[in-house]
Amino acid sequence: MVTDQGGGTSEADGGPVRHIPVLLKEVLAALDPAPGKIILDGTFGAGGYASAILDAGADVVALDRDPTAIAAGQSMMHASGGRLKLVHSRFSDLAEHAPAQGLDGVVLDIGVSSMQIDEAERGFSFQKKGPLDMRMSAAGVSAADVVNRAKVSDLIRIFGFLGEEKQAGRIARAIEKRRAETPFETTRDLANLIETVTPRKAKDKIHPATRVFQALRIFVNDELGELAHALFAAERALKPGGRLVVVTFHSLEDRIVKTFFQDRSGKAGGSRHLPLVTARAATFTPVGKPMVAASEEEASRNPRARSAKLRAGVRTEAPSPGADLSIFNLPELASLARLGG
Repeated sequence: MVTDQGGGTSEADGGPVRHIPVLLKEVLAALDPAPGKIILDGTFGAGGYASAILDAGADVVALDRDPTAIAAGQSMMHASGGRLKLVHSRFSDLAEHAPAQGLDGVVLDIGVSSMQIDEAERGFSFQKKGPLDMRMSAAGVSAADVVNRAKVSDLIRIFGFLGEEKQAGRIARAIEKRRAETPFETTRDLANLIETVTPRKAKDKIHPATRVFQALRIFVNDELGELAHALFAAERALKPGGRLVVVTFHSLEDRIVKTFFQDRSGKAGGSRHLPLVTARAATFTPVGKPMVAASEEEASRNPRARSAKLRAGVRTEAPSPGADLSIFNLPELASLARLGG
């Protein structure tokens, strides 16, 4: 499933909207914040979840890898009377910011912030001319670095797997030809090339560049790897009875979260064709339905919620079996560090 996050909201939606927390009522119901509890919000953003959790009486430790989000949240932190702590950090490192006694809850909203999309200088959107950047942390390898330096074979894998782009080969080869003459610098440079190579058809619901921009954003920020590490970190940081709530917007992200909860359910695996895997003690038990989607009313009010999926679990007393990334079957893609020049 591909959302139009690479370009903000679709043109039919009338342009970008400011960030509205998705599935807020459902998140609070699954998270169960209350006075005396400490909840970690791993994706502070504009503070939508954190504000509602504070209103419910719980204290909040909020992380964000984007320094601008931390700066913008300072007034909210000062107004909280010491109940909100803001930390500039990736959510994969959330266990490092948990109190010694453990957390009562962790909530993760896995998606690009509408605020980031709206800021042309961040380079997330092809609807606005800006530098081809896409870095949530404002540091490290940019999307321009990837487009201008990656091998064609690596670009094909990035666009094909992370963006589910069927024309990945044609687009990658066109990029190679163009960058030999002039390097890509802006979002419009790339979007215009893609639209030339794969023109928009009348029946298309999204812009031809949507999938490539999405793939680049996920790759530049290692979003799938970050999510996988964050789930294991939450398992270590939560106290027994603590709750993990995750909202995703892309099928690849949701698959990782679903796989994690299935793996941690304690049920034995295997089939007629595969050997039986010995059951182990469950580290999480489900909260409510296996998956919760946005209502039609919310989706119409907030287009960003259309593809949102919520999954949640309650931490048991069983010890963590450790981080095993192989359960997610993540693809082997080009090294980000190598593309930094």
